[in-house]
Amino acid sequence: MNADPKDELVTHLGSMRAFAMSLTRNPALADDMVQDALVKAWSNIDSFQPGTNMRAWLFTILRNTYYSHHRKRKREVEDTEGELSAGLAQKPDHDGRLQMRDFNTAFGVLPEEQREALVLVGAGGFSYEEAAETCGVAVGTIKSRVNRGRARLVELMDMSDEEPMEVTEVVTQGIVTMNQSIA
Repeated sequence: MNADPKDELVTHLGSMRAFAMSLTRNPALADDMVQDALVKAWSNIDSFQPGTNMRAWLFTILRNTYYSHHRKRKREVEDTEGELSAGLAQKPDHDGRLQMRDFNTAFGVLPEEQREALVLVGAGGFSYEEAAETCGVAVGTIKSRVNRGRARLVELMDMSDEEPMEVTEVVTQGIVTMNQSIA
């Protein structure tokens, strides 16, 4: 008897949220996008082919949800006065607070495709092949995006092999660990 693919959805929530956070840089929006992606997956579970990669299927849905949201957001009014952003909460201080801020700033400078590839391969644990499938590009393209993204992060953060970075977020830890291995 085959297992119900709906049962497997729950096992991917953490990695989906981490991926959504890397795309949106906003916890509330990330949660909304994961929820939307799960509703779409649940509603279209019949289109999932048993025996294929559920995680890649879910990440593709999440990625497409993000791009749809991004297209819609272009038509919305921006927070030019900073009133909304001034009300955002800040994480409590910790040892790596300044390094996290530097990392977040540098990571935000990267092109969207490089951030996405770094998160999938570095923090999401995807193979290059799985990441390529999720993004709908060739494996070489993912490898190139990851390598260019890593190199640019190292450059932007003025890092070297000898400088460990103190971080607390799983996504950041995965990306930084990759970065320090290539510096």
